[in-house]
Amino acid sequence: MPTGPSDLGDDLLLASRIAGPGLRQNELSVPTIHCGGCVQRIERLLGGLPEVERARVNLSTKRVAVTWRGDVPPPLISTLTEAGFAAHIHDFAVEEKDGVLRELVRALAVAGFASGNIMMLSVAVWSGADPASRDTFHWLSAAIALPSLAYCGRIFFRSAWQALRHGRTNMDVPISIGVLLAFGLSFYDTLHHGAHAYFDAAISLLFFLLVGRTLDHLMRERARTAVKGLARLAARGATVLRADGSQRYVPVADIRPGMTILLGSGDRVPVDARVLAGQSELDVSLASGESLPQPAGVGDRLQAGTLNLTGALTLQATAAAQDSFLAEMTRLMETAEAGRSAYRRIADRAARLYAPVVHLTALLTFGGWLLVTDDLHLAVTVAIAVLIITCPCALGLAVPMVHVAAARRLFKGGIMVKDGGALERLAEVDHVVFDKTGTLTKGVPGLADPDAVAPDLLAIAAAMASCSRHPYSQAIVAAAWARGLPLTAPEELREHPGTGLEARIDGRLWRLGRSDWALSEPSLRDGVMLSENGRLLGRFCFEEELRPQAREAVAALEAMGISSEILSGDHEGAVRRLALPLGLPYRADVSPVAKVDAISSLARAGRKVLMVGDGLNDGPALAAAHVSMAPASAADVGRSAADLVFLHDTLGAVPEAIDIARKARDLVRQNLILAIGYNALAVPIAILGQVTPLVAAIAMSLSSIVVVGNALRLGRGRSQRAASKGDKLGTMQPAAGMAR
Repeated sequence: MPTGPSDLGDDLLLASRIAGPGLRQNELSVPTIHCGGCVQRIERLLGGLPEVERARVNLSTKRVAVTWRGDVPPPLISTLTEAGFAAHIHDFAVEEKDGVLRELVRALAVAGFASGNIMMLSVAVWSGADPASRDTFHWLSAAIALPSLAYCGRIFFRSAWQALRHGRTNMDVPISIGVLLAFGLSFYDTLHHGAHAYFDAAISLLFFLLVGRTLDHLMRERARTAVKGLARLAARGATVLRADGSQRYVPVADIRPGMTILLGSGDRVPVDARVLAGQSELDVSLASGESLPQPAGVGDRLQAGTLNLTGALTLQATAAAQDSFLAEMTRLMETAEAGRSAYRRIADRAARLYAPVVHLTALLTFGGWLLVTDDLHLAVTVAIAVLIITCPCALGLAVPMVHVAAARRLFKGGIMVKDGGALERLAEVDHVVFDKTGTLTKGVPGLADPDAVAPDLLAIAAAMASCSRHPYSQAIVAAAWARGLPLTAPEELREHPGTGLEARIDGRLWRLGRSDWALSEPSLRDGVMLSENGRLLGRFCFEEELRPQAREAVAALEAMGISSEILSGDHEGAVRRLALPLGLPYRADVSPVAKVDAISSLARAGRKVLMVGDGLNDGPALAAAHVSMAPASAADVGRSAADLVFLHDTLGAVPEAIDIARKARDLVRQNLILAIGYNALAVPIAILGQVTPLVAAIAMSLSSIVVVGNALRLGRGRSQRAASKGDKLGTMQPAAGMAR
């Protein structure tokens, strides 16, 4: 099927990426998505195109990932436009401003100001004003209501019109009909000197609805994709060595397999490559989660995105940018995010039945009263009362108010939540997967048993290590400072990347580093050796320190009926040493792809998985899990991909967040029951004609207040850490990694 001009066919093709054999994928931005109904309709529309393999909508980021087959892009944009959804090609490099939030806040302010003033004018009418004064107050109310209705109501009118003109309905349709009919009837009665006008009801409805929609939008907008953060890890280009010996800077997209790349210290590996010459140390946390630098030498294979820390390297590219490790990580992240966006929030599920039920009820009420009384004015008035009294203000506030209260409660305990949907998913968790480095541990090595090292040897080693940024060196220096040892840096000191430090002190050669380099006769392999003229004088071993309350957190999860395990990219021995004292099952040497596969396998088995991770390699797994959590010390990608971030050092945040999420779920259910119960009681009374539109508006407002009050009960509690005097969990300390 050929694409029309509105589809930007060439642009779609250029912006697409390979998603499999014969498959390509485009990312579209659709700002007008605002509910679960929109998600279902878009996925059904695009999925119905013959070339489209699948279409997944991310409600939080308002983007659509479309995978299609063939050489010519299908009419994606025109299909969405014809269905009433404005769409354009998403550009990750452009930060899209949140114009929807600005529009909602302005409309909310206008509606609040207008409803307050109209209410004051209505008081005079209720107090028994004479007919002339009553008419004056009604006209003043109309003068305030008309522009307010046009400005504030356009948010609902626009959505309702788009739905109706494309043959569908949504929650905004009955809202718009009710508000417009209330204003129209009030204007008619004002023209004919009627005793009653309901301008206050119409504008108050808009105010309460806008409160709920603004809160819901704020919670949704906290959900952000981590793909953009992951893309920042990619090198923009590299210096390529040509056959004639000249050097040229080449953008990463132009690097081809076989090219020779010169990589300096501090540079990221641009594409998957093999080391031709040189020796260095690399930060490979992106690939394995291992926080300690790893040596790299001739013949070693390097993955795109890893960071060269010390020496210069000459590399040979083994893959193009789009086929490298970092590109695969990005694709994993996008796929995982799209999968999690299929989750339908409670409010979205409840809203699906709302519009048809309300329409049918109001229509039957109008027809019944018109048939019985033959009074059009009365029939319209009663139908308006039904529409107003069933207005979904309480339903619209039931969920976002609880989520806001829960987010505030969590923040008091040092936990930030990005999305209300994450709270709902967190309440369903029955299995927790922990990463090791930086999650169960602090991610920083410490000197094992520092008191066992002789003070003079520790002072010499620390003096040499004070000039190095290697984590082992910093751990030795920290141990020396803790014992109050003086440090004097040697005059002749050299650092050999990947091997260690070398110094001459009083004519003797001292080395601090790997056994096969520091010792003339290597006999030990583990640890860092301190030698004098090749003779072993001291050995330094290192260990990672568990996060505070790690054991208590695991025990608390078990008490809540939640199982746990460790899933780490680190080697078997390191993971086993940590897992045994915690009593947790574990899997070691797990790649980022394998982590996603493991979590997907758990999901297929019916488990609701919470992934708690820190490393760059955890990004896809965090996005793939049912819900995810990361410490504030995590890398940018980890924090961006996670649904929740805890700001302190302790793992007690994990069971506490689950506990609050479960309480929030209970309150949401209570609020929905209150909202439904209110309608069950009020609607029959309104149908019988015993409620005027004004009384209906007051009843609707009272139901909203009850729902808000019930939601605020969650915010009055104290976090477990704040309630425990002297507990380290209650100490809000900035995480060291926040500066990364």
